[in-house]
Amino acid sequence: MSTSVVSAPRAVPARRRTRQMRHRASSAALTAFTWIVTLGFFFPVAWMVFTAFKTEAAAATSTPTIFTSLSFDRFAEVLDRGFGVYLLNSLTASVMSTVIVLLLAIPAAYGLSIRPIIKSTDALFFFISTRFMPIAAAIIPIYLLLQNFGLLDNISALSILYVGMNLPLAVWMMRSFFSEVPLEIVEAAQIDGANFFTELVRVVLPIVAPGIAAAALICFIFAWNEYFLASLLTSTMARTTPPFLGSFVDGRGQFLAVLSAASTLAVLPVVLAGWLAQKRLVTGLAMGAIK
Repeated sequence: MSTSVVSAPRAVPARRRTRQMRHRASSAALTAFTWIVTLGFFFPVAWMVFTAFKTEAAAATSTPTIFTSLSFDRFAEVLDRGFGVYLLNSLTASVMSTVIVLLLAIPAAYGLSIRPIIKSTDALFFFISTRFMPIAAAIIPIYLLLQNFGLLDNISALSILYVGMNLPLAVWMMRSFFSEVPLEIVEAAQIDGANFFTELVRVVLPIVAPGIAAAALICFIFAWNEYFLASLLTSTMARTTPPFLGSFVDGRGQFLAVLSAASTLAVLPVVLAGWLAQKRLVTGLAMGAIK
């Protein structure tokens, strides 16, 4: 008659338990640190939105007030000052410049990656070298040039300047995206008789679409937030949102509640665009990171 021996569960070595406890502690510390950093970045934005509903007296107190009367009156004041015109100018300049940047950067990045040109490294250095000089050093020639052509306070001229500002960045970003495309797919399309346009539009672009969306969103944000050129080269007709926000701080004081309301309205289009493109944005920013 055989007897079955039930073996006792093997005890986890003390060293393994210590390692697991250290791993859990480090994970918890990293999670707590991440939340602290996230809240540190988010808190100023949340406080700005909260201040937008306060009165000017409550917003200007030295001691922050949390329990106070809230209203939409500050937003009404912002709209009464013609905020819609400035918002439309910013939207026009940002969308126009982003579209032109994409039309120029896509074939340029394609030629520098999948169909490399002669001395492509020199071409890439030329693109990025245009960002070496600060824009403040070139503002006087730009101002005189626009003045001679009668293009001061012109939204189209401002959009072209935004194209020159964002094009090098877009070319460098998209080149890394196009470098991720397997050359076998491009060669198969060429063997099937695809011309350059078909090869680019129907074969390559669907693969790098998340990267293009990421580059487009970044260029849009840079153009939307640009202040220096918009404040110096526009006055009334082509004035954009960032200079309009600066008008709330003058010699009479700082109108913090109205400024917070205007800033809240100004960030809504960018937040909405980022929310709509968040999936493609994450995928696109990850492209080109690993070879």
